Amino acid sequence: MTALDRYQRLESTGLWQPPPESAAPLTGEAPSPHGQTGTPGKPQRREVIVSFGKATLVLSDKGGRALTHWSLAAIDRLNPGLAPALFSPDGGSSETLEIDDPDMIDAIEKVRAAIRRRHPHPGRLRRMLLWGALAVVLALAVFWLPDALIRKTASIVPPAKRAEIGQALLDDIARIAGTPCTSPFGNSALAALSRRLALPGEPLPRIVVVPDGVATSAHLPGGIILLNRALIEEHETPDVPAGFVIAEQLRMQARDPLLELLDTVGLRPTLRLLTTGDLDDATLAGYVESLLTRPQAPVAPLRLLDRFARLGVRITPYAFALDITGETTLGLIEADPFRSRPPDVPVLDDDTWVSLQGICGG
Repeated sequence: MTALDRYQRLESTGLWQPPPESAAPLTGEAPSPHGQTGTPGKPQRREVIVSFGKATLVLSDKGGRALTHWSLAAIDRLNPGLAPALFSPDGGSSETLEIDDPDMIDAIEKVRAAIRRRHPHPGRLRRMLLWGALAVVLALAVFWLPDALIRKTASIVPPAKRAEIGQALLDDIARIAGTPCTSPFGNSALAALSRRLALPGEPLPRIVVVPDGVATSAHLPGGIILLNRALIEEHETPDVPAGFVIAEQLRMQARDPLLELLDTVGLRPTLRLLTTGDLDDATLAGYVESLLTRPQAPVAPLRLLDRFARLGVRITPYAFALDITGETTLGLIEADPFRSRPPDVPVLDDDTWVSLQGICGG
């Protein structure tokens, strides 16, 4: 150790108070120059030579005989900042060593500090572990807990409540985009389209035609799918609106609409829904604004092709509705399973399709 090597040859005198169980001083030993004597039952203080050993402080008599060794790492200063310095081998012992040599005092302090820096510090380790554990807990609270709570809340909301939230969102959209289109024959046509686009065992989508606000299509909790009226009025085949419904169905399957809503609005509204069963109007309005302005999530072409094929719907009209040139959707057009032959069952018959086209009164 560098600090110890530096003081290996340093020596000084000191006044040592042996422990009570220490043997009596040797006969003929010179009395203490301080003129102090012991008290009954307590050994007399003795003048000793203080020097450094290997990780110890060696106390010797004038003849060079070692009287005791103190561990440098355990030595305690009983009167910090005062002179002469008073040391103890372990802080709780009646054994003491008084030194008035400034160089020796400074050397002992420096060597003790150097040794302690090299030894393990259980208290410091415990503090580090405690702070580390707190950091992990805080990180979980900040990053993991909110997401876990949002997912848990979304998973336990029943279908009836999802439909209620979806309807509340639809009502808010109506204030922006206008009242959803309805007509007796048009409503029947929407119901027929809904039945046509559900596979066995699947819930029927609730298809709503809105006059504005939605660029093409969107979806809400409760299985609600929104279609812009232009998808019905500006195209010649029901395969186009059917294609947008299918795309929204796949988006809903990929990510729970209610989870998407809660992820958007954050933790506080989620806690409100979990504890009271409601979302306030401001939260719903904020989500509607986000829903109507953000881009749609892409759907993998293979998933699209598979569902179009299973439902028996041509994908080419949908692909051209996405891109009138067909350049960006060429893969869908070329892979259309009904490219060379029509499906066995049309999406809607002609009369029903005409009724649907008139749902907004156009």
